[in-house]
Amino acid sequence: MAAILALSACQPSSPPGDSAPDAQAQAPGSEPPAGSDPGKPPAEDPTSGAISTEPMAPTAPDSGLPTDWPLAKVSSGTARISCQADYNTEQGDGEPLESLAFFSVVDALSPCQKGGVLRLRYEGKIASDFTDLVVRVSDIAARMGIEKRILDIDSAGGQVEDAIKAGDAIGATRWTIWVREDSVCHSACVFVLGAGDNRMISGRVGVHRIIRMSSTATTRSELNQELRGVYTRVKDYLERNGVAVAVADLMMTVPNRRLRLLSKNELQEYGLDGTNAAQDDLDRLQLMRRCGEDFVQRRDAFMRRFDIDCKAPNADLDAMQACGLALRERYQFPDGKCPADSPFSEFDRTEEASAAP
Repeated sequence: MAAILALSACQPSSPPGDSAPDAQAQAPGSEPPAGSDPGKPPAEDPTSGAISTEPMAPTAPDSGLPTDWPLAKVSSGTARISCQADYNTEQGDGEPLESLAFFSVVDALSPCQKGGVLRLRYEGKIASDFTDLVVRVSDIAARMGIEKRILDIDSAGGQVEDAIKAGDAIGATRWTIWVREDSVCHSACVFVLGAGDNRMISGRVGVHRIIRMSSTATTRSELNQELRGVYTRVKDYLERNGVAVAVADLMMTVPNRRLRLLSKNELQEYGLDGTNAAQDDLDRLQLMRRCGEDFVQRRDAFMRRFDIDCKAPNADLDAMQACGLALRERYQFPDGKCPADSPFSEFDRTEEASAAP
């Protein structure tokens, strides 16, 4: 959920779209058919690759990129742009976005500028074009001042390195990640989920072992040596996003042909559901300076009660939103001094935009 900055044209150190790695690690997987045993093998992802051995620093989209972006389009799935937080509206999942050219993204996001709310619905594989999609939409949303951003995702997985790059871009640009009741987030998608400032999960989340499809290993020892670097990188990524490294352990032990679905309790225990703990610490420090200690205490009390009262198992987004909006008054939100920082402030902006002549 995000805000509007004018479309400036500063020169970046590097353009978007050049994120395709020389080598990638893959965590293929797919949702088991309805009524099937989740422990049975998921459908195989036909692509392959190997993860690079060079250290990978956190990445984030440059702000002020020029308009001559490298050619790119969404090809590993489908993307749609909506200016509503939920899909149960006349707008539904919004308008398709395929071309990732500068002005194509500008045109797609422009209707969302007034209300300050953007929902990106993505269905498909995590690959380099997904990373381009996240980076470019984040950049234009920041220029336009669209402060409330939701990634509404349905993905059975894909390339680990692309997921981590997309996750770092998400973590730098303040997104909520939503896995709705008719969607899944499996395998590499879990890295994207972990990067969100907030995660709202009604669908299924699952993990399994990472595999190097281009591996030349002939023994378990050789295979373990190859995966050791992957494991270290994954742990570092999870730690900086406030996710338990136990998730990495699961990804090393669950056979690739199986899928380990995570329960609601496990999602919370591993730091994959609700507020991102790492971002929350940073937000608390900034909010304390900007809005005062009383605001932070009321916000914390609200979030604890929201988790108890509103996040019931299998609750859909409409129910959670209605519960949260009703709960705000008890904790004196929206706050007079800091309305934009108050819980569910995106709905205040949406209502104001709808009421405007």
